Amino acid sequence: MAEAGMRGVSRAGEGLRAYGLIAGMWIRSTMAYRASFVLTVVGNLLLTGLDFVTILLMFSQVDALGGWTLPEVALLYGLSVTAFGIAQLAFGSVAALGGRVRDGSFDTLLVRPVPVLAQVAADRFALRRVGRALQGVVVLGWALVAVEADWTVARVLLVPVTVVCGAVIFASLFVAGGAFQFWAQDAAEVQNAFTYGGTTLLQYPPTVFGRDLVRGVTFVLPLAFVNWVPAAYLLGRPYPLGLPDGAAFAGPLVAVVCVLPAAAVWRLGLRSYRSTGS
Repeated sequence: MAEAGMRGVSRAGEGLRAYGLIAGMWIRSTMAYRASFVLTVVGNLLLTGLDFVTILLMFSQVDALGGWTLPEVALLYGLSVTAFGIAQLAFGSVAALGGRVRDGSFDTLLVRPVPVLAQVAADRFALRRVGRALQGVVVLGWALVAVEADWTVARVLLVPVTVVCGAVIFASLFVAGGAFQFWAQDAAEVQNAFTYGGTTLLQYPPTVFGRDLVRGVTFVLPLAFVNWVPAAYLLGRPYPLGLPDGAAFAGPLVAVVCVLPAAAVWRLGLRSYRSTGS
């Protein structure tokens, strides 16, 4: 078992190194046109910021949304968008896997002596996507200052832990959705429904949604742990569905629970791949 564990660690190290080399190549290519890159990032930041503008317009007409104030909703928004932005930056390219399967270019990745997932995730690494994460950080920073919360050490530490765990949860969705494209090459929009759709859903408080939807997003596809559950603890609000007291700190466990099936589905899809035209 120890030997198998060492092989796994070595394989993971190879994947990280390959990811860094491929992503670095694309970053150098992008930075060759720095003015274009800056304009693209700014445009991306402004475009993604329209979601928050929509929320601001809502609060220009009401004082609360589902019982949540503007700073509280901004906290939900900031946690969700920041986590999603990090995951999209690191694994967003996996969504294009179906195109590689259709045109046969995926075969070239199989003959290289590095993990396939690292190659797929780093392929055409789009540094411009950092605009979404930056926009989420800005809103999150404002929300943390504006909300009324008792900032204990536990609450302060929970914020970065929540962002990292949320990014891992979204990254797992990207990988699982990409793996599904081994069987259904035109399923990118199905994946987007869970990734882009998921982060849009989480930007609003759980109190505006039906109980069945909240239950599904908590126990079936645990997106609620990206922000709903930890934000409830940060704000001293009751947990959705009456979860136990320690639920806000279950993010790392939930992230692992998401990673394991995503990795299993990826390996299953990779083994089932029979090349183009088969």
